[in-house]
Amino acid sequence: MAATPGSSHRRHLLQSSLLAGAFLFCRPGASLAANKGAFVPLKDTQDGYSLLYPFGWQEVTVRGQDQVFKDVIEPLESVAVAVVPTDKQTVSDFGSPAEVAVTLADRVLSAPGQEVRLIKAEKSTRDEREYYRFEFVAKGKTFQRHALVAVAVGNGNFYTLVTGSNERRWNKMQDKLNTIIDSFTVGNSYMAET
Repeated sequence: MAATPGSSHRRHLLQSSLLAGAFLFCRPGASLAANKGAFVPLKDTQDGYSLLYPFGWQEVTVRGQDQVFKDVIEPLESVAVAVVPTDKQTVSDFGSPAEVAVTLADRVLSAPGQEVRLIKAEKSTRDEREYYRFEFVAKGKTFQRHALVAVAVGNGNFYTLVTGSNERRWNKMQDKLNTIIDSFTVGNSYMAET
């Protein structure tokens, strides 16, 4: 078949499109986007933590939080990480899992006037670091939020990750939210010393 005047231009466009498509599918994380229910990795080397969050959740800015991602349709489906300086060496320096859970759930992680019910609180160790994990439900006037929380101490900071959903969607969301909590890891920060 003989080349027509515009065919080489069309061929070049087609080749460029195919290369761009191949690049998209070969990028790290691109396969995550292709799978329904996939997760996006986040590694904050400055503050020293990592986690996974559901593909499709969008980053939003919330004062007092280091990172926040939320579902654009279901506003109670979110994950937030707070990093606060501390002189404590481990999370157990703050008290038992139940003591820390009750304090945070009642005074920090729920709005004033909400009824808070602690479901469970436990301690685990991963890579020689202590983590507390707890689950609670906060009942407001018009909704109930079911939340999972992980806390740890490292790099001179107290880390709090909280994720959750509306109680009516808990059965649908609990596996995703547990994946977020299970993925949360505090490592070393890599801030450049000046």
